[in-house]
Formats: sequence, C-alpha cells, structure tokens
Amino acid sequence: MADQKFHLHDSKGGVALAVRITPRSSKNEVAGILNDGTVRIRLTASAAEENSNQALVQFLAEVLEIPSGLIEIVAGKTGKDKLVSILNIDTETVHKKILSRL
Repeated sequence: MADQKFHLHDSKGGVALAVRITPRSSKNEVAGILNDGTVRIRLTASAAEENSNQALVQFLAEVLEIPSGLIEIVAGKTGKDKLVSILNIDTETVHKKILSRL
C-alpha cells in the first residue's frame, strides 16, 4: 500500500489534506485512498456535523500524534468531503503516518 498517493498541499505553516468521511462506522479508521487522492476515513460518530467534525479532528490528532489544536476543518464542515488544515507538520510526515494506518 505504500505506493498509494493522496493529495497533500504543502504550505509555510503545515499541510492541507482532502478527506471524505463515512460516519456511523464500526470503528475509527483510515479506510483508503480514493481515485482522486482524497483520504477516506471512517468514524464511529454520528452524521451530525458537530459530532463528525469533532471526531475527525480527534482521530487525525491521534493518527498524526499531534495536539488537536493544530488541526482545523477549513472547508466542508457540513458535508462528508472536507479540507483539513494541519499546522506545524510536513507533507512527508503526514503521508507516512496516514499510510501506516491503512
């Protein structure tokens, strides 16, 4: 699975990550990489936007081993497709940690 690519956008302060969530799953997990490079994440949280957004931030903090305060959903707060900003981390680190969870 190490050859799977997903889109990370590098910036001065961190990265932006495209995510598609699936709420009400049996467990929190990185479920795969879609054809367009979006990372698919399954969450146990309900589809209620605040529940799923909070669960996504907490799960990504766990996966990336960083404080949740460095993660922000910058687009897609009411939908399943989201753009997540992650501060103080580089694309290589994010890439490795996400792929290690597949």
